[in-house]
Amino acid sequence: MSEWNASTIAEFRANEGRIGGYFEGAPVVLLHHRGRKSGLERVTPVMYLGHETDPDIIYVFATKSGAPTNPDWYYNLSAAGDGSVERGTETYKVTVRELKGAERDRIYAEQARRYPGYAEYPAELRSKTTGHERSRPPSAGSPIENKTTEEYG
Repeated sequence: MSEWNASTIAEFRANEGRIGGYFEGAPVVLLHHRGRKSGLERVTPVMYLGHETDPDIIYVFATKSGAPTNPDWYYNLSAAGDGSVERGTETYKVTVRELKGAERDRIYAEQARRYPGYAEYPAELRSKTTGHERSRPPSAGSPIENKTTEEYG
């Protein structure tokens, strides 16, 4: 884990999900994922966009700050189909799905509107989109498959 990730994770946990510096005020979650090759648990801080109406759905963006390659967490979560998220002081399981087409474009455009740096990334990065939705224990009318957090790749 990089020193930056380690210090960001520590700050996030010490401040109930808030961090300062460059990301001060931005919505950030900690993605928990298992390495698809190593099998080791990994934790990665990322910005997210909340769903318009369902607080159990969030979108994360695998832009890797404009780099030409995908971040490892994108491959790990895509391969596993699930993981977990720390948001604020809460940690919960998520399922993952890739967003495509108009849905992906609409959500990415909203993130770019709120955080203009996303608009500066090359167009090919915007085409990688995945989603995560919260998994909850089954209850009446709410099967476990109903909840997912959205991830942008």
